[in-house]
Amino acid sequence: MPEPRPDNVTINQSVAILVDGNNMERSIHDATGDQHTMLNFDTLIPKLLDNRGLNRLFYFREGRQISSKLQERLHYHYHGSVQPCHKSADIPLTIKAMQLASKVDTIIILSGDSDFVELVRHLKTEGVRVEIAAVPAATSSMLKEEADYFHEITSADWFTLTPRPGKRPGERK
Repeated sequence: MPEPRPDNVTINQSVAILVDGNNMERSIHDATGDQHTMLNFDTLIPKLLDNRGLNRLFYFREGRQISSKLQERLHYHYHGSVQPCHKSADIPLTIKAMQLASKVDTIIILSGDSDFVELVRHLKTEGVRVEIAAVPAATSSMLKEEADYFHEITSADWFTLTPRPGKRPGERK
């Protein structure tokens, strides 16, 4: 546990959070062995921000549609948006990070994918602090080394939905 910050220090950073949704979902599902486990943004986002200001939040998701409840929750609580991706989230997330580099102090990437190593290097040359948040077992060691800081995503940062009896997950009545 880090030491508490001195009372006379104010952190005034603008932060963008970019989520590689497929990578995070796969990492959590692998860690739990349960496809119904999801990130708990209500506890995770404040932990990642650590009293810094949230400028933007983007959730990139390839493939099947993301839950409308999650879309609404991200928008309502964090003015976040969901960005559907044709294939992998890597390229859209990279483009968005480069667009935001001159607008924020810190970019937090939620992904353990080594494909982001070059992005992290580039953002740092632009003067942006880059932090990675991911499940440790599913995170590239090279990505951790390149980042300015690594946030471990643990079981305290997710929850598991339990389907109602007689209803399959995702089924509407």
